[in-house]
Amino acid sequence: MSHATASAPTPSPLFLSFRARLLDWRVRFGVLALIWGFSFLFIKVGTDGFAPFQVTFGRLLFGTAVLAAALLVKRDRLPRGARTWGHLAVAAFLLNALPFSLFAYAELTIPSTLAGICNATTPLWGMVLSLVALSEDRPTRVRAAGLGIGFIGVLTVLGAWQGFSGLDVTGTALALLASFSYAVGWIYVRRTLSGTGASHLSLATGQVGVATLQLALVTPFFTTLPESVEVLPLLAVIALGALGTGYAMLLQYGVVAEVGPTTASMVTYFIPVIATAAGVAFLGEHLAWNTPVGAAIVLLGAALTQTRASSRTPAPSRATASVADPSRKTPTRA
Repeated sequence: MSHATASAPTPSPLFLSFRARLLDWRVRFGVLALIWGFSFLFIKVGTDGFAPFQVTFGRLLFGTAVLAAALLVKRDRLPRGARTWGHLAVAAFLLNALPFSLFAYAELTIPSTLAGICNATTPLWGMVLSLVALSEDRPTRVRAAGLGIGFIGVLTVLGAWQGFSGLDVTGTALALLASFSYAVGWIYVRRTLSGTGASHLSLATGQVGVATLQLALVTPFFTTLPESVEVLPLLAVIALGALGTGYAMLLQYGVVAEVGPTTASMVTYFIPVIATAAGVAFLGEHLAWNTPVGAAIVLLGAALTQTRASSRTPAPSRATASVADPSRKTPTRA
C-alpha cells in the first residue's frame, strides 16, 4: 500500500484548483435550485399572514437590501442615464413587480406545486414570442415539436380530459400569466438593456430597487396593515426576498460566469421538482398522478425548445427575474 501510494502521480495544482472549482459551482448550483424551488412554498406561507401585494413588496424590499449591500461591498455603482432607468422601470414591472404579484395572488387559491409547474412554462411562452420579436430565432422542427409537447404537458397537469374539474381557473391563469410576463420581460431586456456598460449587479440592483418603489406606490391603495404579524409568514417573506430575490441572483451570476449560461440554465429544470416536493412534504398538498407526469412532459418540451439549428446562433434565454446578460441563456425563477 505504501509503495502504491508513493508511486502514484501527484495531481498538479492546476488540476486540484479545477476540481475544487468544479465541486464549488455544483454546490452553489444545488443551493440555487433549492432556493428557487422553495420560493413557491415561501409565497404560500407568506400569504397566510399578509396580502399578496404585501408579500411582493416585502420580497422586493429584502431582495434590494441584499443586492445593495453586495453593490457596496464590490464598490460598484448604479447605472446612469435617464434612458437606462426608463428601460429598467419597464423591466422591473415585467420581470419583478407584475409576475411576483401574480404568483402571490395565484397561490391564494392554487397549490404551490401547481404554481411551480406553471413557472416552468416560461420557455414555451418565450419561444412563441421570440419567433415574432427576435429575428435571429428561427423555428426548427425540433423546437416546434418541443412547443407542442410542452403545451400537451400543461394540459396534462391541468387535467384537461376531466374538464379542468376541481381546478381553480383564475389562480392557474394568474400563474400562467406570470410566466408569460417573464417571457415578455426577457425579450424587452434583450432589446433595450444590452450594451449599457453597466455590470449585471448594477442593473439587477437598479431593477429590483425600482420594482420595490412600484410596489410601495401600489400596495397602500389595495391593502391595509395586518392587525397582527405572525412570525412564520414574516420569516417566509424575509427568506423569499433575502434568499430568493437577492442572494439567488448573486449565486446565479457566479455560476453563469464560472461554467457558462447553458450549464447554469439547467437549474430551471430542477425548480418545479423541488417546488413539488416541498409543497407535498411541508404543506401537505395533494399530488395527483397527472401533476408529476405533466410536469415531466412540460420540462421535456421546454428542453427541446432550447435546441439550436446552428451553434453560431445565440441561445434564447428563459425569462429571468434579474437582468442577466440579454444575449445569454439564463434560468427562470419564481
